[in-house]
This record gives sequence, C-alpha cells and structure tokens, in this order.
Amino acid sequence: MFELLKTDATSKARLGRLHTPHGVVDTPVFMPVGTQASVKAIDPRELEEMGAQIILGNTYHLFIRPGLEILEQAGGLHRFMSWDKPILTDSGGFQVFSLASIRKIKAHGVEFRSHLDGSPLFLGPKEAMHIQRVLGSDIAMTFDECPPHDAPPRELRAAVDRTLRWALECREQPRAPGQQVFAIVQGGSVAHLREECAKKLVAMEFDGYAIGGVSVGEPEPEMMKAVEMTEPFLPAHKARYTMGLGTPAQMVELVARGVDMFDCVLPTRVARNGTAFTRRGTFSIKGGAYKADFRPIEEGCDCFACRRFTRAYIRHLLNVNEILGLRLVSVHNSHMYLRLMQEIRQHLQAGTFGEFRREFVANYVPTSRVLQARRQVEDER
Repeated sequence: MFELLKTDATSKARLGRLHTPHGVVDTPVFMPVGTQASVKAIDPRELEEMGAQIILGNTYHLFIRPGLEILEQAGGLHRFMSWDKPILTDSGGFQVFSLASIRKIKAHGVEFRSHLDGSPLFLGPKEAMHIQRVLGSDIAMTFDECPPHDAPPRELRAAVDRTLRWALECREQPRAPGQQVFAIVQGGSVAHLREECAKKLVAMEFDGYAIGGVSVGEPEPEMMKAVEMTEPFLPAHKARYTMGLGTPAQMVELVARGVDMFDCVLPTRVARNGTAFTRRGTFSIKGGAYKADFRPIEEGCDCFACRRFTRAYIRHLLNVNEILGLRLVSVHNSHMYLRLMQEIRQHLQAGTFGEFRREFVANYVPTSRVLQARRQVEDER
C-alpha cells in the first residue's frame, strides 16, 4: 500500500510511504541494484548503515543462477542473501531488450539462449510471476517488452500490445503472501501510446506503476519527455517508479516530475573504473592530480570511505588493482545516492524542495564517462 503524505507546491514532487511485508519505505527512494542477490562490492551491513531501505533483484539472472530449487530450499531471496528489508524484483523484461541477440519474442513470452552456456529457456508472464513468487520479493514487476528507443512505430505498437496482454496474464497469477505487483508502462517517445498503455494498465488495478523504456540509449530530453507523457495518467494514490535511472541531477528532476522510486547501476558500475559521484558532479580518482591529495573523496561526506581514507590512498589502491579501492568508491557512491534521497525527503517535508532543486541542478556537472556508462547496454539489472 502506498500512502501519499505531501505534495510540493512548486512541482509534482511527492512525499510518501510504501508499506511492504518487510517494512515501510519512505519515498522518494533510491534502490541499490542487487541483480544477482548482491549489490556489487557492498555487503548488507554496509547497506543498512548507509540507510538503504529497499534493494532490487533480477528474475532472469536468479532463475539461471543459483536457480529456483536452491532459492526455494533457502526459503526465498531474503533468507538466501540475509537481507530482512524490502526487495523489489525486476521481471526479466529488461533482458528482452538487453539480450536481443540471444532471444526470440513469441506471443506468450520470450525464448532465450542462456548468456552463460547457450542452453534454451523460456520466460513469459506465468514463468516470471512464478519465479518472483518463489523469490518472495515484496514487489514483483509484470513481464513486459522493452523496445529500443529508436524502434519504428510498428514495433512500438506491437511492444505495447504485448506488454498489456502480458500484464493482464501476470495480474491473474498467484502471489507470495503480501506480495505487491507493479505494472510497467511502455510506448517509447510516442505520446498516444504512452497514454493508452498507462490508462489500460491503471484499469487493471495494479499496486503501483513503473515508467519503462527509458534510459535505453535515448538523449536525456527525450527521456524526460517520456516520463512527462506518462505521469499524468498514473493514479496519485499509487507509487510511481522509473526503471534504470539515473544520475543524481536526473533523479532530482524526475522527483520534480512526480516519480517516487528509482534504481540504477551507475553508483557501483562507474566506481569499478574509479569514478566518484559528488554533489557537484563526478571525477576520476585514478587521475594523476590526486596522487598527493589527502582530502576525502568529498568534503562534508560522512560515509565510511570519506571518514577514514584519502583520495591519494584510494587512488593508489585503484591503480594497483586492490579490491578495497573499488569497494571504497562503491560505498561512497551508493551512500551519496541514498543521502541525496534523504535530503530530498527532508526538503519536501520542510517545503523547500523548489529551492533545493534549483541549486542542486545548477551546480551539478556530469562527465562524459558517466553519460557513456548510462547509455551502455551492459546487462547489470
């Protein structure tokens, strides 16, 4: 159940509370991505310490490894990975997009060739919901088709039709106790398709709604436009989730457009290359300019990495390929994302979000490395 607590006077931003079997989630919220039952380079204790309320897992990847038999024996995903807070599971629909070279779309689902050994597997609405029921996630996503951003109108039309048909089938499947199901709106950059898809999904009465088919290679203005096309047709009393987004400045702007929930692989993905997020943008710690820089990654940050270590030390670790280096940058980046959401909630509560938004976006300058990583179709979720 989603509880709308307050709306912003200067934008469509919302302060809310999402109730799940494993706890209450304050929104807007960022969900660290734990595709394969682990947020890369970060352990559950660290996630709890930095304020993570909910994490994301992936149906396709967990179905392949470790497999349903092991997960069922373990008592579900929460027990398997020792995480007692809420979990949202992606249905595998994103893999229909990201693994296009090894799949065939059929009327009732998608035939894949395993990206590991080439063995055949089938994933459709029934299969995706069954897997998520075994996983026992608090929020399960419907199985959808995510088309490329530059797909021709005919393909976008077909993807919307399949997404709607599959959503209805997902709606009819049994669930784990207390499990909520969110539907995913598709339609590319075509306004009438977005509107149609949203209205028909809302008529099916799901527990929440996601805006899918964004951050799949399109320019940022087009991404924002797709969200703006969809949001007016989503009910105010249900949670809204944009999938796979985004940079810190993008998330601030999307909160202002009425979005409540986010997930993104960027904090840990770019950390593995030594790129750190700060409130003013990103920089590569591996650069020579930081060889004798004994400041923390970000002045004023209270994450473990910034409290204890310097840029010079972390740069050294990264350049000699010590695992601790990428772990520390991953900790800082994830903490920065979660802290940003906490600040947004505080400003929404205080009625000062408009001022915060203007100042944050004006001072934030992303680097080309991060924008390239966002556009990269690397299947991490």
